[in-house]
Amino acid sequence: MVSDERPSPEGPATFREVFAQSEYRAVFAANTLTWIGDYVAKAAVTLLVYRTTQSVALSAAAFAVSYLPWLIGGPLLATVAERHRYRQVMVVCDLIRMSLMLLIAIPGIPVPVILALLFATTLANPPSQAARSALMPLILPGDRLVVGLSINASVGQAAQVVGYLLGAVVATVSPTAALLMNAAAFALSALLVRLGVRDRAPAMTPDHRSHLLRETADGFRMVFRTPVLRAIAVLVFSAMLFSIVPEGLAAAWANESAGDMNPGLAQAVIMASHPLGFILGGLLIGRLVAPARRLALLRPLAVFAPLALVPSLLDPSPLMVALLAAISGFAVAGMLPVANGLFVQALPDGFRARAFGVMATGVQVIQGAAVLVTGLLAERFPIPVVVGVWSIAGVLLMSIVALRWPDHRTVAASVEAARRAGAGPAPNAAPTSEAPGSEQVGPGAPQHAVS
Repeated sequence: MVSDERPSPEGPATFREVFAQSEYRAVFAANTLTWIGDYVAKAAVTLLVYRTTQSVALSAAAFAVSYLPWLIGGPLLATVAERHRYRQVMVVCDLIRMSLMLLIAIPGIPVPVILALLFATTLANPPSQAARSALMPLILPGDRLVVGLSINASVGQAAQVVGYLLGAVVATVSPTAALLMNAAAFALSALLVRLGVRDRAPAMTPDHRSHLLRETADGFRMVFRTPVLRAIAVLVFSAMLFSIVPEGLAAAWANESAGDMNPGLAQAVIMASHPLGFILGGLLIGRLVAPARRLALLRPLAVFAPLALVPSLLDPSPLMVALLAAISGFAVAGMLPVANGLFVQALPDGFRARAFGVMATGVQVIQGAAVLVTGLLAERFPIPVVVGVWSIAGVLLMSIVALRWPDHRTVAASVEAARRAGAGPAPNAAPTSEAPGSEQVGPGAPQHAVS
């Protein structure tokens, strides 16, 4: 069990220690630029399509198309990153996205062409993000990795808020200007990565390649047939299944329960609360709590994340809904970086990009499914009842996940096996049941993240 973890003599890494790594500074700055640019572009493209067609459906399609690459071929595209130098993959993907954004910014371009170019742009996201995720443990050792992942997750949430606000403001004046801002962000990101990140050999050499589909399947087998990795995957997917619901139902919830509050303001407050709680939780827990204590808190926080939303049954006001969502976000932020840190440490080098593709795709599918199912239920039942009962189910599921979490010896054996595998030749096949070299393995069960 996690509670059996022996106290580590290592204190929590500091933000100063993390940012002292020059390569991390370059990756952090590049990611922040592209995150903000992406959200600016989403706002701009959505508005541009709506102004051109006056169609809500088409504007929604312009927003949703950015998720399609992960759903259609995320793991396959992420596997490409394993075959090439991580720095090269990140730079090339940035330059591709910059070029396509410049094409979208051309005035008068037909809407079908905009959607096609936007889809092509987002095809570069899986390999770029997979390369970045695989690069992180090579840049940040020990607890610095967990703190770095926490910083990335928190800044990603902040970038979403800033990007949407900035995009809405700029796009109202000129959608073209907003798209050019995103193209410039990709150009600067490519420059930062090219100059600030050390070149490294590919994790998978040509001698160890097989077929792209087979290599992708190996990534799935590595995640779901290695007990510790499977446990972490179940934890992350389960957390996403419940924490996203208030944000996904915010528009309808606000309009039905706003009371004297402006519905638009109520929606904004509910949607922003989870990211804000996530930012606060990630920064506070990542910085102030020692590594062994963070690990011990992983299971309680996993249960508390859906538990915080159970009072929705009482039909609270929008402000109270926002508070509950923020508390849930705080709990998720305290849990995910620890789980992500364990995940990358328990992966051999040659599987990190592929495993990221598996996890990122799972998160996208599960979040979409959770919002879809709860939305359908809300057509027949009151939203507070749907969210409350859904969250109770989440408490039960997360309790089972926490009880089945592998013990300290199993986790340590899996991390050590991954370390030994990473020191040898690049792998081209995943284990069939246990992490290589692991001892008796107990049952498994759980950011973005997946980092």
